[in-house]
Amino acid sequence: MAASKVYFTTFHTTLEENIQQKLSRLLLTAGMDQIDFKNRYVAIKMHFGEPGNLAYLRPNYAKTVADLVRQLGGKPFLTDCNTLYVGGRKNALDHIESAYVNGFTPYTTGCHIIIADGLKGSDDVAVPVDGEYVKNARIGRALMDADIVISLTHFKGHEATGIGGTIKNLGMGGGSRAGKKEMHADGKPTVNESKCIGCGACRKICAHDAPTIENRKMHIDTNKCVGCGRCIAVCPMDAIEGVYDPNGHLLNCKMAEYAKAVVQGRPSFHISLAMDISPNCDCHPENDVPVIPNVGMFASFDPVALDEACAEMCSRMPRNPNAAFEDASSDDLFHAVHTVTHWQDQTEHGEKIGLGSREYELIEI
Repeated sequence: MAASKVYFTTFHTTLEENIQQKLSRLLLTAGMDQIDFKNRYVAIKMHFGEPGNLAYLRPNYAKTVADLVRQLGGKPFLTDCNTLYVGGRKNALDHIESAYVNGFTPYTTGCHIIIADGLKGSDDVAVPVDGEYVKNARIGRALMDADIVISLTHFKGHEATGIGGTIKNLGMGGGSRAGKKEMHADGKPTVNESKCIGCGACRKICAHDAPTIENRKMHIDTNKCVGCGRCIAVCPMDAIEGVYDPNGHLLNCKMAEYAKAVVQGRPSFHISLAMDISPNCDCHPENDVPVIPNVGMFASFDPVALDEACAEMCSRMPRNPNAAFEDASSDDLFHAVHTVTHWQDQTEHGEKIGLGSREYELIEI
């Protein structure tokens, strides 16, 4: 495939132009106004942040995108799908409340929130994608009802997929609860009983009653487990281990196929902000210190090229000596953060299925 254009700007500002104005200029320079927005419903797909997490994007960035969509004649709304695991976003009521608590209200963003897969996460559409791993992707109905999709992504690390970028925002984030279960289904964690102390943290975080504790040792009912990995993150003894080979590869590939299901057949545009780059997903109810300094703002019509550009530019940045690294010697930043992951599976498979191109031309403004 031909090299795709990825537009980039730093967070440096002047007295004449603040960050929001600079973001708007970036989007127009990247060609977002080439899309016909007139009287069309526009889904702005983003992550509102799990309560307790402070690394998510500020609502001001969503307002900048929504305001520009309105200026171009569109009807914007912010959207995301419900989560599989216990937390503040597992149903639409809690999800919207969490978004409000984190500052995403109609008064701060200039548009409404619609949780794409409905009250209980069951309102979805089976979208034919005929992928290598997914034949019909279960996508949140409101997201599929939109005429245009704009993704607004906080670029960061991720403990299972390596990076949390545009493909993950669209693919995993666009999947309903049934869709998320399909993507995660191949990755079931295992327990190292010699480390387990039977504290019950895994039981508390699991939404599916998969962990059981007998004689102060945890066991996982793999028939109930959906492979979301939340138990791995909360275990204080690191006794729960993810099965990432080959299942991490399958997760990333399925996610790319879900992302294709979201964007195929209609206009889409993608924005990624590489800032507050935490080692883990914004789904965590906490966030560790950033692994590198803030990088900048990126925009492109190509989600694959966008993720590739963000990841490569992040890897060239100086690393925070106070951040959490599993193998600081790795040249690839996100492999250094989570050694068992291989984020390139997302972009390699995305290119293979026609989602976009890994080759890109970086245009700085």
